[in-house]
Amino acid sequence: MTPESATPESGAPESVPPESGATHSVATESVTTESVFSGLKVLDASSFIAAPAAATMLSDFGADVIKIEPPGTGDPQRRLSSVPPSPRARANYSWHLANRNKRGMVLDLKSPAAVEVLKRLVEWADVVITNFPHGTREKLHLGYAEVSGWNPRVVYADLTGFGDTGPDARQPGFDLTAYWSRSGLLASTRDAGAPPTVPVRGSGDYTTAIAVYAAITTALYRRERTGQGADVGTSLLATGVWATGTLVAAALADGTPFELHDRKAPANPLNNPYRTADGEWLMLVASPARWQGLARAVGHPELLEDSRFLDLQGLVEHSTALAELLDTAFRSRPFAHWKDALDRERITYSLIQTPEEAARDPQLRENGIVVPLAGVGGLTETVGSPVNLRGVPKVPAKRAPDLGEHNDEILAELGFGPAEIAELHAGGAVPDAPETEPPR
Repeated sequence: MTPESATPESGAPESVPPESGATHSVATESVTTESVFSGLKVLDASSFIAAPAAATMLSDFGADVIKIEPPGTGDPQRRLSSVPPSPRARANYSWHLANRNKRGMVLDLKSPAAVEVLKRLVEWADVVITNFPHGTREKLHLGYAEVSGWNPRVVYADLTGFGDTGPDARQPGFDLTAYWSRSGLLASTRDAGAPPTVPVRGSGDYTTAIAVYAAITTALYRRERTGQGADVGTSLLATGVWATGTLVAAALADGTPFELHDRKAPANPLNNPYRTADGEWLMLVASPARWQGLARAVGHPELLEDSRFLDLQGLVEHSTALAELLDTAFRSRPFAHWKDALDRERITYSLIQTPEEAARDPQLRENGIVVPLAGVGGLTETVGSPVNLRGVPKVPAKRAPDLGEHNDEILAELGFGPAEIAELHAGGAVPDAPETEPPR
């Protein structure tokens, strides 16, 4: 999270090596675009990944976001791109993904002199976002009671690992633990006989960011109607259980679960991955109503007369036999053939793409899922946030800030004079920005 807690709510390690990657070009800056949240002021007092990503979503629609980081190395996400198993690259793609379009400031929240700076930031802000643990946030003057006392209209949004109350409320939470493991999701996303694996790191965080964003925008709508600020938030556990909702709801209903998925003996062979002759994998998601079309597509119309497969019950009872038949069929031709055959019969399926293949998929650019990124050497694109208002432009994405890049600019905006700014620097409450930041 930051100073007193080196245990963020997401799945990165507590200590990470120095950054690596390419330097950026400061000269290229995006032109600000008027959008939904133009004029909205956001204080991002959080660290990797979900809470800062929620602030980024607000910035995508024009919000002015100031991110504060601790002295030294700043937000640990600055170094996440260099930590295995993060893919090696010249550019610090992870940092720019979750912190683009922000202004950056270093603030030592443990320093008594920092309290006045924080107070003015809170008074400036419409929204304050934090993911410090309960207890730590109060020590650092970021508890809701103190923040709302400074600014009663503020929307205060927080993120925890396991919620606000209960025996684990103060436990550090990562997406690998709170979102994936504790929720039941990780236990359910593996094949029969296989041990649990490590999911894509940050996937729970970026999903949770949408929930934090939704809580903030809900509170802003309420404030427009009532004039009242709000205390909103969520937890990685809550969003993980929501993602596992079908299975958890079934458990609440005392439902009898199926065994873990077995590709060769699936509970439903019409919803199963199959490999093609050229080594590609496709995910078949055919409804029983499409069974006739599927039988024709795979070149076995005689299966429609097979007594084993005449209805849904038969398809389930003889799933192993049907999965073997489909396996053999799909292995006989390349993916291009199956694309034509399945499309002709309007069967739902998808090529199972690698992240590298997804990054090259033209569908992503046509729909603003991958967007241009300005100002970063070796990185010209990033992933856009998934919330869109048709006809309303998002702010063009520009690089995330250097550590402490906007210290003096922000202090001046908050009303500190040159002598006061010099004193804040000298006392360490607002350390001087590094002359040059390590390559990113």
